[in-house]
Amino acid sequence: MRPAYGAEEIGIGGQPVTIVVDVANVMGSRPDGWWRDRAGAAVRLHADITRLAASGRATLPDEPGETGTERAGTPGFVMVLEGAAKAAAARLAPPEPNASPEPNASPEPNASPEPNASPEPNASPVPPGEVRVVQAAGSGDDAIVAVVRRLPGRRVVVTADRGLRERCVAAGAEIRGPGWLLGLISGLYPAEPNPLPPPWPATLLVMG
Repeated sequence: MRPAYGAEEIGIGGQPVTIVVDVANVMGSRPDGWWRDRAGAAVRLHADITRLAASGRATLPDEPGETGTERAGTPGFVMVLEGAAKAAAARLAPPEPNASPEPNASPEPNASPEPNASPEPNASPVPPGEVRVVQAAGSGDDAIVAVVRRLPGRRVVVTADRGLRERCVAAGAEIRGPGWLLGLISGLYPAEPNPLPPPWPATLLVMG
């Protein structure tokens, strides 16, 4: 986590950049046994994203602005937890209060409010390199759209959910698929060495 940041880091004109992660969707995109322990999988993903955020490798392409091309700054991250994955919050840094759904949104079936839940998620800019955690009070999709609407600056949502992608674009966000984020994460870890020795060249014997 960085204690301070300036216009140079967040981009020309001081526009903050935030990557909003649909945790359930991204977890479901990598076969690491997440279905056996959703909270544990969320903790692992949080550790990976925290490492990625600190590395400075979470790069985004520049975008056109009112005064020309604006250089994309170092992003902050928001991870939105829902359902059983919300149990991960107790094992992470203090999370943001529960995100309330959009007005007139349908509540998640059988969902009960979390204790001490705030009616609004934090709408302040996420500093570059910081990872913020939000717990969805109901539908995770509704919470993600609410976060997108309340955050300032450039927002990039990571999800493969078609309906959610359309809602986020309508709210002013850009979209990236889970493969983009997981590719950045995999680049942080060195490739495992090949356990097999290189094959020896074949020798052809001619018997005469």
